[in-house]
Amino acid sequence: MTVKCVVWDLDDTLWDGVLLEDGEVGLRPAVLDAIRTLDERGILHSVASRNDHDTAMAKLAELGVADYFLHPQIGWGRKSEAVAEIARRLNIGIDTLAFVDDQPFERDEVAFAHPEVLCVDAAEAASITELPRMNPRFVTADSRARRELYRADEQRKQAEEGHQGTSEEFLARLAMRFTIAPAREEDLQRAEELTVRTNQLNATGYTYSYEELDAFRTSDGHELLVAELEDVYGGYGTIGLALVERGEAVWTVKLLLMSCRVMARGVGSVLLNHLIRKASSAGVRLRAEFVPTDRNRTMYITYKFSGFRELEQRDGVSVLENDFSRVQDDPPYMTVLVKD
Repeated sequence: MTVKCVVWDLDDTLWDGVLLEDGEVGLRPAVLDAIRTLDERGILHSVASRNDHDTAMAKLAELGVADYFLHPQIGWGRKSEAVAEIARRLNIGIDTLAFVDDQPFERDEVAFAHPEVLCVDAAEAASITELPRMNPRFVTADSRARRELYRADEQRKQAEEGHQGTSEEFLARLAMRFTIAPAREEDLQRAEELTVRTNQLNATGYTYSYEELDAFRTSDGHELLVAELEDVYGGYGTIGLALVERGEAVWTVKLLLMSCRVMARGVGSVLLNHLIRKASSAGVRLRAEFVPTDRNRTMYITYKFSGFRELEQRDGVSVLENDFSRVQDDPPYMTVLVKD
């Protein structure tokens, strides 16, 4: 599994020396090069450090690197708790994190609490970019913009926390535009990346390669759709993917996934609603495959709220069907655009 975020210690890891003993500590050039390289690949960065928070943040700003680090956890608590908090705030699985520290004790403490986290000795930090889990197959426009996309999410959350009124009123202020369109060849790298990266909101857990997605895109018996979202704070990028197998009498949703970053925006059912309406208009039955995992229960709930019921179990796959008895409207706070 590709690492989504690298969590860095500071003293004798990001910089040479201990900040509270030497206020003139300097960045390790090889580490800075690694951070920049991984950032360009769409891998995020954060901090877990035993330090005075304000002093460390001031030093990061002085060194010109503060903007690289999302949700830094700087204080005197356990590193394992800091790592878990970073995963929670980024809304990603803890098994997609790597932790870099010069102290064996700290690495062992994190590894004991979270054995799924990749722990790396700071002495090896310069070569971290060569690790297989640090090398996604494709680097897309969304990858290169990922840190800024998360920064925009922080702005949205801050605005929401300061909002006086209902959640629906805040969502209306965002002026969201949700676009559904057939996948183009230039969308396929991001589409593959979505299937590989998205675990919590993937209805089947299936992953598809670029070549497989391209075959579905050009197949008369399939429809491959991508979804994009934007609002007053900017674009979220490509955040949804659906693959439908189209038979003469039955259409089957083979893959439905949404980016974890849009969970709180009430968009999970929008792409599914589109498929329901389209199948109903075509006069075919609509089914969907669902493979339960320890993370994707939200997608099962989305199917159930959209009127799907379980038809059968087949080799660990739940086959669901929609009877079109209740086709939901799209959220009133969102403009949905469908392109041919």
